Order: sequence, then structure tokens, then C-alpha cells
Amino acid sequence: MVMRKKSPLLVEDNKFCPGCGHGIINRLLAEVLDEMGVADNTIGVAAVGCACLQIDTFGIDWIQAEHGRAPAVATGIKRCRPDKVVLSYQGDGDCLAIGMAETIHTAFRGENLTMLFVNNGVFGMTGGQMAPTTLPGQKTTTSVHGRDVTKTGNPANILELLATFETVKYLARGTVTDVAGINRTKGYIRKAVENQIEGRGYSFVEILSPCPTNWGLTPLKSIEHIKNNVAKVYPPGEVLNRTEEAK
Repeated sequence: MVMRKKSPLLVEDNKFCPGCGHGIINRLLAEVLDEMGVADNTIGVAAVGCACLQIDTFGIDWIQAEHGRAPAVATGIKRCRPDKVVLSYQGDGDCLAIGMAETIHTAFRGENLTMLFVNNGVFGMTGGQMAPTTLPGQKTTTSVHGRDVTKTGNPANILELLATFETVKYLARGTVTDVAGINRTKGYIRKAVENQIEGRGYSFVEILSPCPTNWGLTPLKSIEHIKNNVAKVYPPGEVLNRTEEAK
């Protein structure tokens, strides 16, 4: 049996809830940065939400942005220090609710950044309220009878929107529900970082992640929920790869 060593970038045990996907995503990002040899040259930007819990446990340089402003802060860092690998790490509310304008305009400008978006369908840190990504009929603390799309609209599909921008170079959606999905997601993250290092432009990776605490499900049931329900609304895979199209 081969034992997999933990990345030295993960300096402490993570602070996420049992069964949360953030811990796996943290490991994948750490492995990518380690394997590419760029960890010491990377600056991460996290804003308000569960994502900020990794600042004390993930051993790269981090900047805490105000709620929703991670893409704007990342833009400023990258323009001042173009030699750095700069990434944002955000959740549903931070990226697509209060931070939607920053997400859209950073992509529209084609900033040479890597954005990681963790989609768990709720506002995780503040109690499980309805998010832009909440599924139709899904119950949350602010949609106790289930999301009514006639009143709140359909779930936001950010990848479909960003794919219409010529300035966007790479888009993908991954999962962390099984080994195959985890390995593919790691590959997406690696491509997104490679694109930035090679100066190709804006890359965005969405990752479907379980939230057992706020979904009121066990970790195993949460994985089943993603496979049976979430992935039907948000199909995993590479959505856009203009770097490959140009070859």
C-alpha cells in the first residue's frame, strides 16, 4: 500500500466542518503549487466566507479581502507584482452575490489571474441561507419551503456567462465526490495556474462541494446529492479552453 504524504503547505489541520469539500480542495491546490514549484511565489486572496478559514492553515502568503472584493484585490496585486502567481479562492456569496460585479469585470478585462470558486449552494459560514447557486426547490434558512424560481430566478451559471467573454481563456467545473472527479479537478486547477504563469490570461475553475452541516445531510448523503441533483444543474467538465483552440 502506498501512503500519500500531506503537502507541507498544509501547516495545520483544516478548520472546516466534517465532510466539507474545502479540505479536499485545499489539498489539491497545495499539491498543484508544490508540484509546479511555485508555492513560494504565490499570493492567495480570500474574502469573507468559509474560504477565509484556510488563511491560518495553508502556508502561502494570503491577503484577506473585504466581502466580495477578492477579484479586485487580486487584480491590484497582479498588476503591481506581475511576477507573482495570484489566485482568489471564493464561495457562492462572495463570488456571485455581493462580489458578482468584481467577478464579471475581472473576467471582462481579461486579467491574468486564476480564480477558484467553491459552489456548495448556500452561504456556508453565516448559517446556510439561499445563495445564487441554490437549486430550485432546495430548502435553506431563507427559503424554508424550497427555492421558488418564479420569485428568485434560476440558479446562476457563471461559467455559461463567462464563456461569452473573448477575454476569458479557461473555464472548468470539477467535483470532489469521488477519486476520478478529484483527479480531474486537480488537473483543472493545474491548467488554470499554468495559464497564468504562461501569461495567457483569465482562468476560472468552479468546484462542486458538499456542505453537510447546512444541507442537514450526512457526508455520504451530501455526496449523493451532488451526483444526483447538483451535477444535473451544474455539469462537470471543461467548458472552455481557448489555449487549446489556439494550438
